[in-house]
Amino acid sequence: MLDFGFNSTRSIVVEYGGAARLADRIAEMGYRNVLMVTDPGVVKAGLLDPVLAGFTKRPELRVVTFSDVQADPPEEVILAAAAAARGHSADCVVGFGGGSSLDAAKLAALLAGSGEALSSIYGVNQARGPRLPLILVPTTAGTGSEATPISIVTTGEGEKKGVVSPSLLPDLALLDAELTLGLPTPITAATGIDAMVHAIEAYTSKRLKNPISDAFACESLRLMSTSLHKACRMGSDRQARENLMLGACMAGMAFANAPVAAIHALAYPVGARFHVPHGLSNALMLGPVLRFNQEAALPLYAKLQDVVRPGTTGSEAQRASAFCAYMARLSGELGLPVRLRDVGIQESDVPQLAADAMNQTRLLVNNMRELTLADAHALYAEAL
Repeated sequence: MLDFGFNSTRSIVVEYGGAARLADRIAEMGYRNVLMVTDPGVVKAGLLDPVLAGFTKRPELRVVTFSDVQADPPEEVILAAAAAARGHSADCVVGFGGGSSLDAAKLAALLAGSGEALSSIYGVNQARGPRLPLILVPTTAGTGSEATPISIVTTGEGEKKGVVSPSLLPDLALLDAELTLGLPTPITAATGIDAMVHAIEAYTSKRLKNPISDAFACESLRLMSTSLHKACRMGSDRQARENLMLGACMAGMAFANAPVAAIHALAYPVGARFHVPHGLSNALMLGPVLRFNQEAALPLYAKLQDVVRPGTTGSEAQRASAFCAYMARLSGELGLPVRLRDVGIQESDVPQLAADAMNQTRLLVNNMRELTLADAHALYAEAL
């Protein structure tokens, strides 16, 4: 066994309906000036209403809501959120929403607390902190951002960059599956597949794969594979929703320590250039990249087939093939687009996408099989 370390969120609380009691928890922690970071969709859906109602019963707390987060947030949104934290003299930042809101909250807490420049902290371990106290409350079951030291920022047309630092791990993650009961089926499906991709890539990561991340990845896949179809069919199924929420967090804990690879590297340009949601971008590239990696990851894929479909018979190669086929057909089974052309991408876009993907060196280095520019071109062509 290689030497390894494992880092995660300091405290994870699983509490159905717990978001409505968030103000009480914050007061007990001793904070007073709270910046709530979220997005317009969360506000419009009314998810924040019971949370803010709790603050009205706590006059000692001052809360300001920053709700301008966009999907795949650009730098200006991150900087505006950090300015809001400083302007409010915040002593606590709460990220409330999907992965983009949580990522923005992480960086707002970091930049407001440390005074570092955003442009100087891209990459691995460039951010030093300190940051403001940070609480993350996910409203989707996909990104696992509440358990990762990573924030993704759109830095220009077709380009995303990551800030990776232990300073971004929150003090508290609150998992309240009640927040996900009203999620539309396409969002449930795409975010669920996103979490499964996190688990798969963590389990097969060329770098930093370890027994603890493996355990979280496998349990995440077990929970997601037994609950995703059910949650999409019956959105109010509490047990299915709780399984997805916990599974997404476990996948986040896994890939926070054993980083993701080529599926994400090829998905990022799709999202950045064509504004395709991140989970769907991953789903679109999932099948081609799994097949590309299959020979290199044969025993690992066979093991994962045993996780998602216990009792599968056949040789190692047959079980690995079955796993790739199972994952590749999930999008279609759940009603998501299955080809890049379904989201407006054309053959003429492939060269630029391939070039963009090769800039994701932070991710490509983790892939079990080396991937060249020609390979990226072929994978996008296959996904068309």
